Amino acid sequence: MVTKQSALPVSEPGLYLRSRERGFVAHMVAGPLRLRQVRSLTATALLDHGASSDAAGTAQLVLSELVANAVRACGDDVPLVVEVHLGDTGAVVGVHDPVPELLPHSADTPMGSADAESGRGLPLLNLLCTDVTVTASPIGKQIRCRLRPS
Repeated sequence: MVTKQSALPVSEPGLYLRSRERGFVAHMVAGPLRLRQVRSLTATALLDHGASSDAAGTAQLVLSELVANAVRACGDDVPLVVEVHLGDTGAVVGVHDPVPELLPHSADTPMGSADAESGRGLPLLNLLCTDVTVTASPIGKQIRCRLRPS
């Protein structure tokens, strides 16, 4: 089976891009500009490989949530590795951060509560994804989300 390779933009300071089968890997320094670039690349790569626009949009939302959680846990300008690809059963989004001991957790406040200021990320991911895994990695931890087929 021949798969299409998306043309990646040129890497630049704070963002190093590598192609992978049906997607990409981005080594990035977290920040608003880099997040916008990687969100855009997520949609482009997934659409280029046959994902629906709904799946690409959901992948962008999941990516944003994972990066925001990493920044909240590790601080501004944290180095991250983002992996996005179209798997056999749908899109996969993974984010590596350098702090293995800071694990995601749900808040005690219900997701729909106006009082909740945080802790909605895991319930949101569980709604959008068939599988959310957190594993130790050589650089810290990886959170990988397999999106529900759309």
